[in-house]
Amino acid sequence: MATFTRIAPRYPSEDLPRTIEFYTQKLGFNLDLAWPEEAPTFCLLERDQVTLGFFAVTDSHCRGPVTIGASELFIEIEDAQGLFEAVKGQVTIDWGPEVYFYGRREFAVKDPDGYLLIFSEETDDPPTVEEE
Repeated sequence: MATFTRIAPRYPSEDLPRTIEFYTQKLGFNLDLAWPEEAPTFCLLERDQVTLGFFAVTDSHCRGPVTIGASELFIEIEDAQGLFEAVKGQVTIDWGPEVYFYGRREFAVKDPDGYLLIFSEETDDPPTVEEE
């Protein structure tokens, strides 16, 4: 049986240079690939074991209509509080950080296209919010 080894989701972006700047300058991702080099319409951004792809909605390879910002990305990390402290003055925090009854510390931000990025880590700390 086939073994799945990695996922690298690809999302449409209204403004690819703005997306690249947000992820590299605010969240510490590295630009792994920008294609074509002279005027990119596609990019791959990486940080640690996470890879995200973005494509310009003006790209001729774009298939059919796209919906920008209609997605949530759950990113499991180590030291959610540390990341929160590092980015809180640079990005708008959508919610958190909070510890939930299911044993996770989480906070979320929205990228410039409106994608919700949920940063989450496992914790033994007591919940800071009531069970919903």
